[in-house]
Amino acid sequence: AHMAIYVGGVLGGLSCGWLVLKTTFFGSAEERAGSVRCWGFRGPLGAWVVIWGSFAMLISAPFDNWWHKAYGLDVQIISPPHSVLAAGMYGVALGAMLLVLRHQNITHKEPPPGRGMLAYVAGVLIALVATMVIEYSFPNHQHTGRFYKISCGIYPLILVGIARATKLRWASTAIALAYMSVIAIYNPVDHMVPLPFPLLLVLPAIALDLLRNWTGVRRGWKHHWSLALLSGCLFFAIFLPVQWKFSKFLISPAADNWFFVGNKWEYGARVGEWCHEFWDVTNPKWNPPATAASLGWALLLAMGSSRIGLALGNWMAKVKR
Repeated sequence: AHMAIYVGGVLGGLSCGWLVLKTTFFGSAEERAGSVRCWGFRGPLGAWVVIWGSFAMLISAPFDNWWHKAYGLDVQIISPPHSVLAAGMYGVALGAMLLVLRHQNITHKEPPPGRGMLAYVAGVLIALVATMVIEYSFPNHQHTGRFYKISCGIYPLILVGIARATKLRWASTAIALAYMSVIAIYNPVDHMVPLPFPLLLVLPAIALDLLRNWTGVRRGWKHHWSLALLSGCLFFAIFLPVQWKFSKFLISPAADNWFFVGNKWEYGARVGEWCHEFWDVTNPKWNPPATAASLGWALLLAMGSSRIGLALGNWMAKVKR
């Protein structure tokens, strides 16, 4: 699995490296003028971001190998080497989106090209982020305040921001469906197990698209702030009750099947009654319950995440280099 990840980084780095060399030595004057210069070379901004991400992924490899030898096989997903690896993977995905956005923004065609690819890559980005926080996102965690604060602080940023950058009418919905399709693919395996069933981000995503299509794209800080606050509130108001109820089903015996992949655990786990229970929701230190205060923070994080995402999306919508 690790080698497949690193090969993916190498392919992205080599592809964009060739794009930089082509622009620098064989590109037209117009192509070089519409590129970003770095160390005497010229290339699209997205290509440089992908190259940086590829280097970060490869640099993490020897440190990750040492970490496994010192502390065991993935004792925790969030470790220093994995954090560098994750940053690199996010860079590759972001760079790919910037390349598509550049092509979209300089090509005056209707409909704009690359809209579906942009939504797909954004869905992959959500899958990458969701994997990094999976230790706090199992269905057994989904009655805790920490889960909702993490979810509200992360996912609106991508669903709102990338939807703003693309010209796809139902962009948030397409991004959420792409994420679900990536995570929900079932592979029969002998040793490792599939990831938990994806979060139901598609339902708040539909609401976000309805809001964005209703308000339209306008300029001005008042519109941007009101749209961000409404988006955060809408995401929170739909995601909380939907995921809260759905998590009860996912830890029940009814979800123990090939589609919902309930009760599927790592090789070191001893299956027992704990599989069908919410974990330590009474322990305020390790797994704090969902209180009014924690859910209030989750709402604020959703609004803040939406505002940052909207600002990022406004910038990405203007990328032409």
